[in-house]
Amino acid sequence: MTDTIGKNLETVSDSDPALNNDFEPFILGIFCNWCTYTGCDQAGTSRMQRPANLRVMRVMCSGRVEPAMVLAALKRGVDGVLVGACHIGDCHYVNGNHKTVRRIPMISKYIQQFGINPNRVWLRHISASEGAELTEIVHEYVKILKNIGPNPFKKNK
Repeated sequence: MTDTIGKNLETVSDSDPALNNDFEPFILGIFCNWCTYTGCDQAGTSRMQRPANLRVMRVMCSGRVEPAMVLAALKRGVDGVLVGACHIGDCHYVNGNHKTVRRIPMISKYIQQFGINPNRVWLRHISASEGAELTEIVHEYVKILKNIGPNPFKKNK
């Protein structure tokens, strides 16, 4: 029974991109306060254009991003979750980003078991001075999510 549910969700989540011409993905960015969130702020104050698809949630450290947070976001219809962490060795809390690096593959495998494309969850290391890189990453992620299609858990309205 689980196999059929997974296959059904997979076919929905990897639908034909031609059918999704007007689809605009909703991305939840869960950003570390000290690096990625500051980089996002720097991009905004530098007037860098980033897609309006991104909504940002600030956490003090990416190590505080629990798998339940990511799964709840996907369950509620978010098309992609972008977790932003400090570069390895630059964590304000010493090893918080190491926890995140271990958790994201686990989350990806877990959602894949439900037929959800693992590309719906990304981890990127972005420092406070990398606002331009963040903007490029968001543009790239929007393109990938448009190809994947809408989240199968998204409520049809």
